[in-house]
Amino acid sequence: MAEADPGIFGALAVIPDVTVADAAELDARLRSATEPFVVRGLVADWPLVQAGKRSTRDARAYLLSKARGVPFTASVGQPTTDGGRLFYDDAMAMNFRTIRAGLADIFGQIDQFEHKPDAPPVYLASIDVKGFFAGLHEENRLDLGDRQLLESIWIGTRTRVAAHNDIPSNLACVAVGLRRFTLFPHDQFRNLYLGPIDNTPAGRAVSMVDFHAPDSDRFPRFAEALAHAQVAELDAGDALYIPSMWWHHVEGLAPFNVLVNYWWRETPRWLGSPQDALNHAIMAVRDLPSAQKAYWRDLFDYYVFDNDDDVVAHIPEGGRSILDPLDATTAGLIRAFLLRQLSR
Repeated sequence: MAEADPGIFGALAVIPDVTVADAAELDARLRSATEPFVVRGLVADWPLVQAGKRSTRDARAYLLSKARGVPFTASVGQPTTDGGRLFYDDAMAMNFRTIRAGLADIFGQIDQFEHKPDAPPVYLASIDVKGFFAGLHEENRLDLGDRQLLESIWIGTRTRVAAHNDIPSNLACVAVGLRRFTLFPHDQFRNLYLGPIDNTPAGRAVSMVDFHAPDSDRFPRFAEALAHAQVAELDAGDALYIPSMWWHHVEGLAPFNVLVNYWWRETPRWLGSPQDALNHAIMAVRDLPSAQKAYWRDLFDYYVFDNDDDVVAHIPEGGRSILDPLDATTAGLIRAFLLRQLSR
């Protein structure tokens, strides 16, 4: 495994390794796990992994041979020596620009700068594997049972992505290069000092802390977050399970890195997004007078967070409408109602 500056990471708890004998055992671990774990060599036999072990040029050639020929979107930063941190600039705009180009052109730029210490970071994030590549999924796949999966590929040079979280569960498989993941339980959000929830580098609020130079005066509670952190470095072929809503800071430590990840939700797809509900509550509730906010907090507890039998016991069965357990039909009714209300 390549050497990397440990910084704060050397003092953190290490994410445990587990072994799995087959797909059934992996499935069982994923269903029962409440904390992250690493499976070394889980995808070591993938052709993409094998190509990358020969050389990064072979890995890029393999990916090019599968590309469908449609334009890709890439984030390109300024020449840097800070490990390619994709973040905000001083004005809270993004410190990178977005381009659309063919994969061959993007890889040509990576070829040109790959081994230069001040290379501009290039990052292709969350690319749909089946939509942008033909045959890549079929030749490099993982049996994850009957889960409804979203499979994405992440390709880039040395990069640092600020700590963020995702609603789905995530199995992240390193295909080329070396990545370091630093994870925090979902309840550590107060200690990570999150930035805006609408103006974000990639759709999710991120920690404002620079993990390579944490400012203890500006972010004093970050030390408490570190007390709960876990870290792992993954080589090509290794995989990491990231539970739903766990915060993760991700670094591509090699000159060229490829990750394939699988997302899935344990809840039905027709349920709405809690993030949308939070955004709407900020618009509709947060700035109300304190007495009204207290009333709505009580209503939210009654209908949403507590939601015990008292809510519907007095309403005849068959007449409880959306207060009954939701299904695809009643969820669709709520969605249609909200769309009408928000468009007024």
